[in-house]
Amino acid sequence: MKTTVTTKSAAPKKQLLYKFLLLCALLIAYFSYLSIQYDIMTGGITSILTWSFFVLCTPIADAGFLLDFPLRLILGVRMLVSEIAVWAIAITINIISLLYFAEYYETTTLTRFLYQILTMPYPYWSVILLSGVGTFLSIRFADELMDVVHHRDRDFFHRHGYKHELIIITFFIAVFIGYYELITLLGIEVNF
Repeated sequence: MKTTVTTKSAAPKKQLLYKFLLLCALLIAYFSYLSIQYDIMTGGITSILTWSFFVLCTPIADAGFLLDFPLRLILGVRMLVSEIAVWAIAITINIISLLYFAEYYETTTLTRFLYQILTMPYPYWSVILLSGVGTFLSIRFADELMDVVHHRDRDFFHRHGYKHELIIITFFIAVFIGYYELITLLGIEVNF
């Protein structure tokens, strides 16, 4: 009986490892493409800036999720904590880049868009604000799902009938709609 439990629990970890390796391969391919197109330094800095764009300017934990989910499964670090570290890293990268490497923002459409958002606080920082709210709501919800899956806080969820999650999901949907409306209202167009 223990072998089936081990096999069942090993399958999701293998899937996670494969997905993580696939995402890493995608990042390496993007870096390689940019390095061939420009040079290694430009490819590296542009790849990092692109990653920071996805951290700071999208209302879901996509770029940070590369670290959050594996850290949660392997080390037990709450995704909320690791996402705070991811945001701190992304903000630091952009402060340093704006001060010393601003020319690298001109490399791709996404990095130009990121530069526009970062250098025009009003109204573009509202994109970052809404992205932060959406990201941390999605991470909080994911942490709670992981807790339920691992049977922590199970009594809380049974007592409250998942009302808490419905409130978070509703708020997340409102943030996502607000984000889309804000992008449209600001006339931001990203042509790929």
